Amino acid sequence: MAELQARITAVDPVWERICTEARAAVQNEPLLGSLIHAGLLHHPTFERALSFRFSLKLASNEMSEQILREIADEAYAQAPYLIAAARADLVAVYERDAACHRLMQPLLFFKGYQALQSYRIAHWLWSQGRPDMAYYVQMRTSEMFGVDIHPAARIGQGVMIDHAHSIVIGETAVVGDNVSMLHSVTLGGTGKEEEDRHPKIGNGVLIGAGAKVLGNIRVGDNSRIAAGSVVLDEVPPCKTVAGVPARIVGDAGCSQPSVSMDHLLDKQSGA
Repeated sequence: MAELQARITAVDPVWERICTEARAAVQNEPLLGSLIHAGLLHHPTFERALSFRFSLKLASNEMSEQILREIADEAYAQAPYLIAAARADLVAVYERDAACHRLMQPLLFFKGYQALQSYRIAHWLWSQGRPDMAYYVQMRTSEMFGVDIHPAARIGQGVMIDHAHSIVIGETAVVGDNVSMLHSVTLGGTGKEEEDRHPKIGNGVLIGAGAKVLGNIRVGDNSRIAAGSVVLDEVPPCKTVAGVPARIVGDAGCSQPSVSMDHLLDKQSGA
């Protein structure tokens, strides 16, 4: 076991840091020892811990934990990009969420992170021609986490969904890399059309709490959408929009709004 741990540490310092944090957490709060050992310390790799969490949270009387664990293990074995995306998402949460002080927290406690990884497996199932299983994972993710992401939606890496309650992302939506969004965000359609009908969110976009982006519109890279806004028209790159309906109220204020997480509007903009 010591030799195995040494090999893992050599190639995966992130996982070793998570395990170090977990061991310290057990010492500080022994009552959580069973949970932390089962969720983290029992597993040899990051992806095995992800598989365990996925299966544990989504299992029900309709689908056993063992079956879901096998699905997740298969997904990570066949699609290593899922693991890379999970790592990028983890770092995004750690760097951007002021409430996140350890890398182990999203894995164990943050439903936005866990829901996003569940979506990624659902999307993999969808891409493998297994839509019914993908829909099952979508359903259970919605029931467990209050996050409803269609398995056909396309979401990049380094994405943070903070608080995550009542997130809705539609079938033809696209979300770029390094996007941050808060709770109650909707990326939805505007009617019953069946073609490409959902928003396309660029890289580095910050979407505030309660914002609704509707229709097949483009939100440009490194832009900001203010909390509570309803966006019905295209948003140019590096701009801030606010209001109902949303209008441009100024520049984004920095080169990477999704990283800075600055939601304050420019007072000179009149917003």
